[in-house]
Amino acid sequence: MALPELDVARVQRWCAARIPEHARHQVRVECQLAPRHLTIVERRTPWREDFGPDWTSFPIARLRYTIADKSWTLYWRDRHLRFHTYDPLAPSQRVDDLLTEIDRDPTCIFWG
Repeated sequence: MALPELDVARVQRWCAARIPEHARHQVRVECQLAPRHLTIVERRTPWREDFGPDWTSFPIARLRYTIADKSWTLYWRDRHLRFHTYDPLAPSQRVDDLLTEIDRDPTCIFWG
């Protein structure tokens, strides 16, 4: 079983709404799909020519889906780019709960 399509669409819409249209040529928030999770990444245009033409990607958060209980769990990224369970929020069957917590960012762990 794949990730719930409606939830994936919600996350993709949430990502697209994070950056105003006039700034999307410089920065974007996108969702990368994997079989059991979604990773929210910030993408930026190349800022030095010697780095090449590719946009850089920096992970912000991971949303892991558990099929058994149909719930989403939020993970935060450390400075070594490893993900850890975000303890202040219990797993939820509503992906919107996780997105709201990332938006609120009460610990400043997602957006700084």
